[in-house]
Parts: sequence; structure tokens; C-alpha cells
Amino acid sequence: MSIDVRPFQPFDLPGMYRVCLLTGDSGRDATALYGDPDLLPHIYAGPYPAADPGLTFVAADERGVLGYIVATADTHAFDGWLEEHWWPSLRHRYPRPLAEDPGDGTKDWQCVAHIHRPGPPEPEALYARYPAHLHIDILPRGQGAGLGRRLMDALLTALCERGVRGLHLGVGAGNPGAHAFYLRLGFTEAERQEWGSVMVMDLTRRLGPTP
Repeated sequence: MSIDVRPFQPFDLPGMYRVCLLTGDSGRDATALYGDPDLLPHIYAGPYPAADPGLTFVAADERGVLGYIVATADTHAFDGWLEEHWWPSLRHRYPRPLAEDPGDGTKDWQCVAHIHRPGPPEPEALYARYPAHLHIDILPRGQGAGLGRRLMDALLTALCERGVRGLHLGVGAGNPGAHAFYLRLGFTEAERQEWGSVMVMDLTRRLGPTP
């Protein structure tokens, strides 16, 4: 099976949304948890290529998109972009009353709550050293063949070309395989909380000497 890793193209977006949902439960299929299959990808996949398509890369085979990596080089600027350009239409589409737990085990309401209350910004110390952040998702058929590393290498090259100092990400406590994967790639654990871990990578050594 040949898998191509390449820069994002607009026609990739539906496939990315599908991958996001099929890996949205700590790497497992989250289809049963969402009545609206677009809600989770609206938060964790869609806005990144819309804001900065140059930091999105996809993996595709003959069956379509089977993985992707999305990122922003500047998390604080991205949060501002979301507030101005991304959240308003979603808040209209998913009004605040939908953020109440219906008690049926679905998680749509949590996504709606996030759309209306995205949460506090990253601590200034974390942002100063590791301003970029990323999300990566790969379907089971693409796992175990080095695809995650290929996607990460593509992103790291793009970030270093822009002179980005470092990046961070969150790993849920229910996904120990992802935690181990990031450690193998060279991330370190900066913080551990009840929900999971904040992991970071310093890119300054990759940037080389300043001319």
C-alpha cells in the first residue's frame, strides 16, 4: 500500500473531518458519541487549514485521506483568529442552549460548550517558549508504518522554515500509546494534569545559527 504525505488541498477537508471523528475518542472511533459528526472536527481539524493551510499536511492512499497533522505557529494569534473568524458562525449554528448535557451519553454538548467558551489561553511561560501547537490523527490502517513520524517531519520542517522556537500539544490520559509516540519523537512532558499531559518540543536546535 502506497501512502502519500503531502500539503493540504481544499478537497482534503471532508476526509480530514472523517478521520477526526473516527479517532476522536482517545484514538478510537467516536462516531457513537456524536449526533452531529461535524462538531468535533469543527474544533480540532477545520479551523487550522482555514487559518494557515501551509501548516496542514495529509496522508492519503488509494482509499482517501487516512491521516493528517494540523498546526498553528502562534497559538495566541490563532485564538484571536478563531474569535474573529471561526467561532461566530458556529455559535449561530449551535446556540448556547445546546451546551446542556442531555444525559444520553453523547458529547455534542461538550463541543458546543467549547465553541461558546473556548477556555483560558495557555500560560505565558508555555507560550513564550513553545508558541506553536498541533493535532495529529491517523486511522488504524495507517498506523505502525512510520506515518506519524512522516507527518511530524513535514510539519517540523515547515515550522523551522518560519523560525518557530517550539511547539506543544495535549495528550489525553486515556491515550498512553500517543504519549509514548511523542516521547519517541523527542517531546518531553512539561506538565501532567488529571485530563492528561502537556508535552513540548524545543525547536531552537533545529533552527541552526542566526545569520
